[in-house]
Amino acid sequence: MLIEVWSDIACPFCYIGKRRLQGALARFPHRDEIRVEWRSFQLQPQLVTDASRRLNEFLATSKGLSLPQVEQMQAHVRAMGESEGIAFAMDRVVVANTFTAHRLLQWAQSLGRGDAMKDRLLRAYFTEGANVGDHASLQALAVDIGLDAAAAAALLASDAFADEVRRDIAEARQQRISGVPFFVFDQAYAISGAQPPELFDQALAQAHAEWRAADSSVTPSAAS
Repeated sequence: MLIEVWSDIACPFCYIGKRRLQGALARFPHRDEIRVEWRSFQLQPQLVTDASRRLNEFLATSKGLSLPQVEQMQAHVRAMGESEGIAFAMDRVVVANTFTAHRLLQWAQSLGRGDAMKDRLLRAYFTEGANVGDHASLQALAVDIGLDAAAAAALLASDAFADEVRRDIAEARQQRISGVPFFVFDQAYAISGAQPPELFDQALAQAHAEWRAADSSVTPSAAS
């Protein structure tokens, strides 16, 4: 059964939602029958990478807030992250466009390493202060999960997988997905946002039960 997840890398709730989905899958007795596909989405597609700026400064300027106000605003997100074992370091986050990182993710997914790449990108962005718009940083993250350094460098230097990223974004628009994370279970059930863990458990169990029932009801055609 397929679970599709539209999400961005520069999205704390996407990180929290990923952990909650992972938790639900770990508790699910039929997790070996589930496949997760990471779909691309950009919250700020026009954002220009600026390694000299940090997220808190950017938010303060763009929203007309003081740094203490920004930090207070993020307190809830930090608390949610702590409940999932995520140590958000928002004061270290580098302002970066995520398009190239999404290309890297799509490539890794084509090699069966999508989940590991997604997790590594989120951790690097939100806890390590990595610039996910920088090719050298992205190459190092790919190597961290066991991908070939030369192949990663070639991928990043090209325009490969750009069409796949744009396809996902266009499909999200067609489905009226305006916020992420957005989880679709077997094209039948959807969860929007980093909802409570029990909601993931319920959606997973119900979608899988219906998927299995539909699969068992399909009988092969009689041989002529």
